[in-house]
Amino acid sequence: MGTCAAVAALLASTAMMVGARAAEAPHDTVVYAGALIDGVTFTPRRQVTIMVHEGKVAAVEAGYVAHPGATVIDLKDQTVLPGLIDCHVHISSKLPSQANAVEDMMTHTAVDAVLDGAIFARAMLLQGFTSARDVGGGDDTVSLRNAINEGKVPGPRLWVSLEPLGPTGGHGDPSNGFDSRLHHPDWQNGIVDTPDMARLRVREHHKRGADVIKIMPSGGIASTGDDPRAQLMTNEEIKAAIDTAHALGMKVAAHTYPAQAIINTVNAGVDSIEHGSFADADAVKAMKAHGTYLVPTLTVYDVFMKAAQEHPELLPPGTAEKELANDAIPKRNLPLAYKAGVKIAYGTDIGEGDHAREFALLAEAGVTPADALAFATRNAADLIGATDRIGTVQPGRFADLIAVAGDPLSHLELMEQVRFVMKGGVVYKADGHPVLLP
Repeated sequence: MGTCAAVAALLASTAMMVGARAAEAPHDTVVYAGALIDGVTFTPRRQVTIMVHEGKVAAVEAGYVAHPGATVIDLKDQTVLPGLIDCHVHISSKLPSQANAVEDMMTHTAVDAVLDGAIFARAMLLQGFTSARDVGGGDDTVSLRNAINEGKVPGPRLWVSLEPLGPTGGHGDPSNGFDSRLHHPDWQNGIVDTPDMARLRVREHHKRGADVIKIMPSGGIASTGDDPRAQLMTNEEIKAAIDTAHALGMKVAAHTYPAQAIINTVNAGVDSIEHGSFADADAVKAMKAHGTYLVPTLTVYDVFMKAAQEHPELLPPGTAEKELANDAIPKRNLPLAYKAGVKIAYGTDIGEGDHAREFALLAEAGVTPADALAFATRNAADLIGATDRIGTVQPGRFADLIAVAGDPLSHLELMEQVRFVMKGGVVYKADGHPVLLP
């Protein structure tokens, strides 16, 4: 069987299985948790019953309470937590060690991207991530989000931004490094060179199905020809994009590295700073004062540093040098924001790969296990704007539950070994194995 046929068969069989599981969701289910960290607080509750009805948590009760007629899931030997949330993914992106970036971009279409995304989304769900925010894709991310919501393929609930908005030659310009005569119509979808263009792009993205807006005020590292230490959008362009998005009910995430660009973007009212790699005391003070979230994304630096060291030929031209010079800085700077009390949400900046590795990197940067869990549950839900639906285990929220065999507050590495996954009342993983998935 050819690769395309195999992927098609995988998706078809998965759709049938997901549909079958989704049909079971309305039945009442009782989950017996040996311990529950509910995300409202991070003090474990012992011997807890979680009642699930029509895909949502109906009750959380002390003790192991009998509910005649309900399906029983026995997790008395495990710790149950809310489903995890990754606030910065690129769901169809391959690991840099797995593909030549330029070759892959020039030989793969949006159809390829949505198929890759479906495979990576399935893996992400089985890692325990039941929700995620994709901050930089195309129409493929809208299609994948809708397919997941309709039960056609398994994956986390997605909030998507479509193409990041930034200036010609900036971090979000797909044509960087190519012959200027090459052209693809989609390459212009995120280009913003005036405040009026910023307003137009935000409105276009909203029309095409975006839930959130991503802007690129500064240069980046994994792109050819731009400077990660320079602010490349004007303050007026930044403000126009943010104000227009907020008027449409959308939050704004900003890829921002240098301190002054962070300050300018925070003052313009942005909801989150992504990366914040070169933040100084003044930038941290601004984030703290405005209640702006930081999404550190330590995973992507770890992944790309290794790729730059071992496979520089696979990265876009001129970027391996930028990776080697800058990728160690964010981990050193994160404690400054953490100790100052800046609000932080969990994010990895990857698609393919292990989304749980961020926990270990946060721990290495001095983050406590309880705070790391908060970043990936309650805080992440707050940043997305969905605390009424996700991020905690309490009545009225989606029945998004995961479980690990031990105490993650003492052994945070257990978060890389999730044994049970329920999303919306549907079980996708039990005893460490996928349930009714190929």
